[in-house]
Amino acid sequence: MPLVAASNTLTNFGGTSSFTPLIGALCADSFAGRFWTITVGCLIYELGLISITISTLLPYFRPPPCPTQVNCQEATSSQLSALYLSLLLTSLGSGGIRPCVVPFSADQFDMTKDGVESRKWNLFNWYFFIMGFASLSALTIVVYVQDNVGWGWGLGIPTIAMFISIISFMLGSPLYKTVKPEGSPLVRLAQVVVAATKKRNEKLPDDPKFLYQNRELDAPISLEGSLLHSNQYTYMEEDLEEASANISSVEKLKDGNEEDNKGFSKGE
Repeated sequence: MPLVAASNTLTNFGGTSSFTPLIGALCADSFAGRFWTITVGCLIYELGLISITISTLLPYFRPPPCPTQVNCQEATSSQLSALYLSLLLTSLGSGGIRPCVVPFSADQFDMTKDGVESRKWNLFNWYFFIMGFASLSALTIVVYVQDNVGWGWGLGIPTIAMFISIISFMLGSPLYKTVKPEGSPLVRLAQVVVAATKKRNEKLPDDPKFLYQNRELDAPISLEGSLLHSNQYTYMEEDLEEASANISSVEKLKDGNEEDNKGFSKGE
């Protein structure tokens, strides 16, 4: 592959790998949950590693060696398709792994302020230390194997390591603490933007207490309390007065129906 084409391929691969975590996080927070998002992401990632490892071992999936680097035969369209498919699978798999690993690890511990202060170790320090050590090993040991042993073993070692990690992760599933999906903040943000745009001409109340706030909905993401109201971004609140009035009307109607039902029950 020419240098320019190879650079474009790596750029597209890096951009796709950076975008797919948004999709993975949206799926995990909306309906799938972090455990199953990680599991599916790992399986897809493993398929990508297996396919790219096979493409380095079988001569059909790669062009012939070119030691002289002169008049080298370029990869065919089918060979490039196998490469692109492998990179796409790894990008999709990383989209399910990267946004969920740290939050899922935090779900296993008490991450409130008192719980964190009572521990002498920090989960995130250990996580990023292990990630740094893994990156160092990949850039030294694995690269050495690729240059001196062959690309088959150089890609096969991460493939085997990923397979072992998937088995270990699945075996520990009965011990994990899973948190029910509570909705994606991206969806809530989009709802606020749409509502604020539709009701941008509404008059704001003088007292911020009349602004709409669903404490029950926000409870899972407000472990340490809510932020105080400020005068910033008031254009996002122009829909709240009407929403608060509508909710008050619904609550009054609900209370009236409950009183009517109680009276009906007493009459019986």
